[in-house]
Amino acid sequence: MVTKNPSKQRKNASNAPIHVLRKNVAGHLSKELRAKYSTRALPIRKGDLVKIIRGKFAKKEGKVTEVNSKNCYIYVEGIQLVKKDGKTVPIKMEPSNVVLLEVYKDDEKRFKHIKVK
Repeated sequence: MVTKNPSKQRKNASNAPIHVLRKNVAGHLSKELRAKYSTRALPIRKGDLVKIIRGKFAKKEGKVTEVNSKNCYIYVEGIQLVKKDGKTVPIKMEPSNVVLLEVYKDDEKRFKHIKVK
């Protein structure tokens, strides 16, 4: 049973197993992919091509290099911050701030439950 109590919702979210948290790292599909897969969003995985739609790096595209399911963040190739000592650090992004342009198709299990038109 799902509760309406906010404190219980936060507790369930923080204590959720990793296979449940993985579904929280989902991003919206582009209009073309939405028509092709008949679904609005898919869990993001390494190798997907995404376009950033919000924030400092809006309108930039890149491949996903890492997905952190536990903290619900993704890292995009080429989106980096230059520190004062000259080092570059990848910037973590929220999955809600990106749109999937191209999905990684080598994973057969990924499209098991999705009907492709």
